[in-house]
Amino acid sequence: MSDMSLLLSISNHFDTVVRDPVWGDIHFDDSLADLIESSPFTLLDGIRQLGPVAYVYPGATHTRRLHSLGVYFVARKLIQSLLERGQLSFATPTGLRSFLVAALCHDLGHFPYAHSLKELPLTPHEVLAAELVLQDPLRDAIVECSADPEQVAAIIDSDRTNPKDRETLLYRKILSGVLDPDKIDYLSRDAYFCGVPYGIQDAEFILRRLYVIDDELGVDEKSEMSIEAVLFSKYQMYRAVYWHPTVRSGTAMVKKSILMGLAHGIINSDSLYGLDDAAFSKLLIGTHGEEFIPARMAHAGKFYPLIAEIPVDPANPVHHDLSNLNKRLEAEASLALAANVAETAIVVDIPEPISFESKIKVKTDQGWRDFSERSIIFKAAELEALQASLRKIRVFADPNVNPTLIKGLAKELLA
Repeated sequence: MSDMSLLLSISNHFDTVVRDPVWGDIHFDDSLADLIESSPFTLLDGIRQLGPVAYVYPGATHTRRLHSLGVYFVARKLIQSLLERGQLSFATPTGLRSFLVAALCHDLGHFPYAHSLKELPLTPHEVLAAELVLQDPLRDAIVECSADPEQVAAIIDSDRTNPKDRETLLYRKILSGVLDPDKIDYLSRDAYFCGVPYGIQDAEFILRRLYVIDDELGVDEKSEMSIEAVLFSKYQMYRAVYWHPTVRSGTAMVKKSILMGLAHGIINSDSLYGLDDAAFSKLLIGTHGEEFIPARMAHAGKFYPLIAEIPVDPANPVHHDLSNLNKRLEAEASLALAANVAETAIVVDIPEPISFESKIKVKTDQGWRDFSERSIIFKAAELEALQASLRKIRVFADPNVNPTLIKGLAKELLA
């Protein structure tokens, strides 16, 4: 099929327009417009993208639905750019449409309160999203979009059985990679609504410089600075926004309560699926017991203050154990016992490891080269150092406890 025919399959009759403060006009055809009005998709309107971040940056009230529309916008622009430059000779209209639907639906299974529930023993949100697109009403709506629900699910959930066709594999790598539409949107959107300058990406420039090499995305030399901008923006946004101490306090308080509730049989995991912020808030407020005191306080914006901060040392067995949620509960209980305070008065937080993706090929006069080998400031060691500088064990405590005592005990038991 000609590149023009393929372009028409994602461009013709895209007459419905949604106005977006970050990207401007976002275009849909009738079937895609119907999809974003489906009940599973509109549920995302009730989930804030950044959860407790709004307590630090009051403008950060944008939703998962708005983010999903932005990911779709970037994904469509990306595919159009590749088609216009003859980079998708093996593409099909159904595959292209499935990729756009996957971009729209990738967050359908996302939990409320940002990533507070991410480490809990729950089904990952990508798996939940893939399951949703295979069920009605989404399945029928996706078929109406001239897309394949099975292909959409395979693009969203990378743990599903590896597809044999190269088109689906490429779209999966595009949706989750170095310069993926998800990252380009959330960095730019989160920065915009937080009112900070760190995450803004030059998306138009990036999308003009992409190539397909060995069934993966590559860039030319002029785009190396775009990769550097994404990596450094991600570092800055984690430092200033996503892992701000107040945000981490709220996240850890909610996580502790839910984990204790699950461990004590006060709630069951099934009750945590399919919730928007309002339903999650009702769960936090309505679930009784001391275990939920931290969650109810966090919901009210009463976060535990930071008492102690310790850099993560991967070689330290104590720090290694804290990555296990049950071990973390034990450490919190030990601190509380030593301080003679309630177990719920102490919260220990250790952020999960993050990845600074840098595996991408760069087109040079000498052929294709790895970005990480060419980069001066973002080699593997430097990226590891960036992550290490961000990860800190933080101890938060109820404001009524003795902070000096808790700090001393934390240094003694956790350092």
